[in-house]
Amino acid sequence: MSTGKITSTLAAVALALLAPAFCSAARARDIPPLDCIVEPEMTIELSSAIDGVVATVAVDKSDRITRGQVLVTLESSVEEAVVALARARADMQEEIEAKRIQRDLANSKKERVLELFRKKSIPGFEKDEVVAEAALAELELKRAYSNQKLAALELDRASADLQLRSLISPIDGVVIDRYVHPGESVKDRPLLKIAEVDPMRVEIIAYSELFGLIETGMEAEIIVEGPTETRHRALVTVVDGIVDAASGTFGVRLSLPNTDSTVVGGLKCRAVFHSKATSPAR
Repeated sequence: MSTGKITSTLAAVALALLAPAFCSAARARDIPPLDCIVEPEMTIELSSAIDGVVATVAVDKSDRITRGQVLVTLESSVEEAVVALARARADMQEEIEAKRIQRDLANSKKERVLELFRKKSIPGFEKDEVVAEAALAELELKRAYSNQKLAALELDRASADLQLRSLISPIDGVVIDRYVHPGESVKDRPLLKIAEVDPMRVEIIAYSELFGLIETGMEAEIIVEGPTETRHRALVTVVDGIVDAASGTFGVRLSLPNTDSTVVGGLKCRAVFHSKATSPAR
């Protein structure tokens, strides 16, 4: 093969390999800056699974919260007493020890009676009575063990009931609003409104002409408006599969990391799209 043909072949292969990147970059260049809005990734109105009266509220509006943190507790004096009683029953060993001693004594007596029976020193009915007593003693010991297991299960149930009176945060985030104070009933209403703010969610309503140009995995530079304009990197996570016929638009969602909590929800922004291969400035 001639040198010219080899060069042409290599150029064709290189062009084929680079074509997807070129197409992606071209699509990104075809997308104009789009208006968007920054919102919390998740907003939750935290409610209680049971009725009760608020005992304490550990947080207030705008407080930072962490996953697993106790936010609200309900009055729980009765439940605490039930847990204490159940724990005392579960920890009791006296019945088991007593039944074990009775079992050992019955077995010892059975061995002596069986030895006498083999020597024909006692009648058979006496032997049968002692064997039955030993078997009953064994059953009583097993019953004592079963009672202790039931007591442990009762303790688990009582502890679960007590835990329901503590409202735990399911997310890391911030308190948006507080609806209750100590002494108020929690029946059929939310207690707190909380939001997850890392990552943030960027929502875009794009025109139908851009359908097919924006893909999941594409990066965008999010320019957040405010007293001081800030720029951040975000990744496209959701693109609507259809265009809304009434408005001629479709939705796009991006995920914006916010580990330092510099981005505030509710602000307007502009999204400048980049191909998957490019990296926008922070």
